[in-house]
Amino acid sequence: MNKKQLVAAMAEKTGMKLTEAAKALNAFIESVNGALKSGESIQLPGFGSFQVRERGEREGVNPATGAKITIPAKKVVKFKAGKALDESIQ
Repeated sequence: MNKKQLVAAMAEKTGMKLTEAAKALNAFIESVNGALKSGESIQLPGFGSFQVRERGEREGVNPATGAKITIPAKKVVKFKAGKALDESIQ
């Protein structure tokens, strides 16, 4: 499912117009981005949680040359599915 299809599904389930559903989805995405950028975690009971984790520096191998390289540390977003979501797809 892509963003356009998700907006259409949201509009259908809520009775919103497509433009209203798109605004709601965009607001959700912006809110999640803002919270994660400021270091907060997000918990949505029954759905899951988002949090920023620090991935440490590590060694890797350049697949083209076989040379060892150092992959720098970076922040990554981790999503953990909630129990209800996890069980619903079983």
